[in-house]
Amino acid sequence: MEFLTGVLQKKTLEITELMQTGMEGRTVVVNGAVHTIRDMGTIAFLVLRKRDGLLQCVYEEKEADFSLKDLKEADTIEAEGVVALSERAPGGIEIRLRSVRILSEPAEPMPIPIAKSKMNVSLETRLDLRPISLRNVRERARFRIQEGIVRGFRQFLTQQGFTEIHTPKIGSKGAEGGANIFKMDYFHRPAVLAQSPQFYKQMMVGVFDRVFETAPVFRAEKHNTRRHLNEYTSLDFEMGYIDGFEEVMAMETGVLQCMMATLRAEYGRELDLMGITLPDADRIPAVRFEEAKRLVSEKYDRPIRNPYDLEPEEESLIGRYFQEEYGADFVFVTHYPSRKRPFYAMDDPEDPACTLSFDCLFKGMEITTGGQRIHDYPMLLEKIAKRGMTTEGMEAYLMAFKHGMPPHGGLGIGLERLTMQLTGDDNVRETTLFPRDLSRLEP
Repeated sequence: MEFLTGVLQKKTLEITELMQTGMEGRTVVVNGAVHTIRDMGTIAFLVLRKRDGLLQCVYEEKEADFSLKDLKEADTIEAEGVVALSERAPGGIEIRLRSVRILSEPAEPMPIPIAKSKMNVSLETRLDLRPISLRNVRERARFRIQEGIVRGFRQFLTQQGFTEIHTPKIGSKGAEGGANIFKMDYFHRPAVLAQSPQFYKQMMVGVFDRVFETAPVFRAEKHNTRRHLNEYTSLDFEMGYIDGFEEVMAMETGVLQCMMATLRAEYGRELDLMGITLPDADRIPAVRFEEAKRLVSEKYDRPIRNPYDLEPEEESLIGRYFQEEYGADFVFVTHYPSRKRPFYAMDDPEDPACTLSFDCLFKGMEITTGGQRIHDYPMLLEKIAKRGMTTEGMEAYLMAFKHGMPPHGGLGIGLERLTMQLTGDDNVRETTLFPRDLSRLEP
């Protein structure tokens, strides 16, 4: 009988281990996928793709006990060789190959040139071949950066006393209302896919005071734009015992600062590869909705067409205005009209036509919606009735308020949009592992 006592220590080394001081001249074992082979005649460069990046190996026929002809692109191998310093190699090191063991071989050649720094293929082709196109190190870097964003979000909120929760994605009623709901049959009962975790995270404020979640949400919107998806990842938090919605904005400011610090400290390789300069989140301006509209209308001579919402062009101009006037990449737009916010949004006591809510724009695109919520049970019922809504399907949600809830507020950040604006990509599908839109259900 055998007993497992923890992670098995393997003989193969990773790039970070190979780069440690004192490794030069040592014989090591490495593994990886053959990313590319460059045969120079007398020698050949065999580049392995590994989780930490690319590892250059050097093949010389007289030094190796195998033939280069035995290897091809996309083979996965285990190789033994000697560590050598090389200024021209990725990471400043390379492996002088001695022997190779082939672990697996591809059944077909690569359909696209993944070894190129930028693949000259269309977005649709890259999405159709997503499991392959993501093997390109630049394509892959987007999602390492996205990982860093989520790590910063989770790390900061945990430090601030938030509890991570996991809420259901199948429910009886949508949290946002409207027609953009995916309906489904749930054992012969009508059900919907969650538009957001809103109801549940509010309910859990009554349990843990501060909660957060990173999870998918679903919107049955018939959009086919560069900024919309039908399934995306939302970074949500909700916090109790607030004195005003400004506390929620301040918490998001801290979140963004931690995200950028995490990326700066631990994802420098990916940032350099993508050519990204991180934005400054130290001071984020806040402007009222009506004032933001007026400012861009006057400066850029654009008439105000919709007094109740921001059009994409207006968001872009607001971002441009605050970049030009204050050098700010982020801006909070506050006090959105009540008619454009959900029923649970707290109206401004000084002007009930407005809500104590906000959007956060990043480089001219909305990435966050948040604000203070109604916590008073009679006030909540009054708002529902005023909207001509029914409480059917909201019994569990209302139960929490019936038995007392603290003043609270929260927000949701669109992960893919935030990543898109950070990486400078033009389409949110670029920063979605496997996008779901009007026409795409695979892969």
